[in-house]
Amino acid sequence: MIEIRGLAKRFGKKVVLDGLDLAVPRGENMVVIGGSGTGKSVLLKCVMGLLRPDEGEIRIDGEDITRMDEEELVRVRRKFGMLFQGSALFDSMDVGENVGFALRRLRKFPEERIREVVEEKLSMVGLREIQRLMPAELSGGMKKRVGLARAIASEPDILLYDEPTTGLDPIMADVINDLIVSLRERLGVTSITITHDMASAYKIADRIAMLYKGRIVETGSPDEIRSTANPVVAQFVQGRARGPITDESEEFVRFVRGRAEGGKGA
Repeated sequence: MIEIRGLAKRFGKKVVLDGLDLAVPRGENMVVIGGSGTGKSVLLKCVMGLLRPDEGEIRIDGEDITRMDEEELVRVRRKFGMLFQGSALFDSMDVGENVGFALRRLRKFPEERIREVVEEKLSMVGLREIQRLMPAELSGGMKKRVGLARAIASEPDILLYDEPTTGLDPIMADVINDLIVSLRERLGVTSITITHDMASAYKIADRIAMLYKGRIVETGSPDEIRSTANPVVAQFVQGRARGPITDESEEFVRFVRGRAEGGKGA
């Protein structure tokens, strides 16, 4: 469903993505982990065509979006739904207007059908009869769920989650994790989640990929990542202050480059 080859993105002299390879089969939930500032959000923006990479290919359902003009990109973006880190609800719109925003903008359904879809999607995320509430009246967890309802309103083929549990207490974070798993099973969508919350990653992922120094340095099942021999992945998932990520030893950098270039982590 999603195939990324040799993806590179620079901002001035700063290299953010440096020959990244990643493949996400149809129906899989791929979780990309990595520290703050490692390029996870840049990766999502490239996948949606919001940022143009400097090099590489991004194939969505076999189509290379890096070669598309804006009109073609708009067509492909309609396959996507996205849950933003801060929910990104429109403050001036009530919940119902937020959830139905894309449907109204695209004139996809008559108004009566849009209201039915809004009610249906809010029910799927455990929220009923709140269409008239404003975002300022919602808790953080409710905002996340409304954002999720909006993301699935147009029944996308691909869902992107940008730090879905950030800012939530542990219980509400687990509620969001359960919703992500449930929606994957009910809707059969392909998804990419970026996070540094390992409890969330282990629960929702089919596979986990570690992004470090602009490349995917290891990919595996949650169990494989949990028991990894890769020192950078081990330090990150175990949350240790000391290790190769913080030590930046030359020996470790050679190890990472060797794994990435040898294809063992791809």
